[in-house]
Amino acid sequence: MEYCLGDGDGSATMWSAEPDLDTDGDGVLDAVGLDFDGDGRIDDAMADLDGDARADHAVLDLDDDDAVEAFFTDDGAGTWLLRVDQSGQVRWFGLDGVEQTGGPLVDFDADGQVDDQLIDTDGNGLADRVLGGDDGGAWAHVDVDGDGRWDTRLTDGDGDGRADAATAP
Repeated sequence: MEYCLGDGDGSATMWSAEPDLDTDGDGVLDAVGLDFDGDGRIDDAMADLDGDARADHAVLDLDDDDAVEAFFTDDGAGTWLLRVDQSGQVRWFGLDGVEQTGGPLVDFDADGQVDDQLIDTDGNGLADRVLGGDDGGAWAHVDVDGDGRWDTRLTDGDGDGRADAATAP
């Protein structure tokens, strides 16, 4: 499993390790044990819950009773700040306005692939962003006012990691 952590100076290091923990209780090793919080115990982990061999959750304070105290996902920029429930599921609205529950990976753009990532930046259980991509480049939908409706579509057509256009969804 691969994971990326910041070095405190603005740079980041990629790591690779064999999973040694089962964080979701399904009998499959899906995480690498670490000590994020400096308590001297290997009771934190980087977890790959979508099975793509890349960490998609940081988990803090796995207790002896296997109760998980906190799950975090990144904001799309590699910053592990967004708290999520253990399943990673959030409420979200499709472009048709129909409310759904799922995630963190969904088929938002209806292309038949569950590869678009929902993000809940304020921790209220409602997705504020969705990140995806297609042959035209990367895209994101953003709910800037928290009402559950997508206000802006950002696109990165040249692949440099910066939005080239902002339009109505």
